[in-house]
Amino acid sequence: MILELADIRVHSGKQAEFDVAIKRGVETVISKAKGFRGYKVNKGVESPERYILMIFWDTIENHTVDFRQSPAFQDWRAIVGPYFAAPPAVEHYMLHAKSA
Repeated sequence: MILELADIRVHSGKQAEFDVAIKRGVETVISKAKGFRGYKVNKGVESPERYILMIFWDTIENHTVDFRQSPAFQDWRAIVGPYFAAPPAVEHYMLHAKSA
């Protein structure tokens, strides 16, 4: 399993609108993508305009090819993109260790 981690910064004062948009975007668009296994969104406490989006995929290609190169990616960006203060920083991770 692959973890996609996106560090998202939204325009100040738009957090409440983005809260709704990100949930709608994941649940109506990304959740239908091949290899999607779940997600979490964390919102900054000290920096409330900062969000960490974690999406779990079967493979990295499910994100980078199957989703990112599909029309669904444009649908996702249409929902959340207007709130971005800067392009999100996105990286992928494999599980290395975990607690019981």
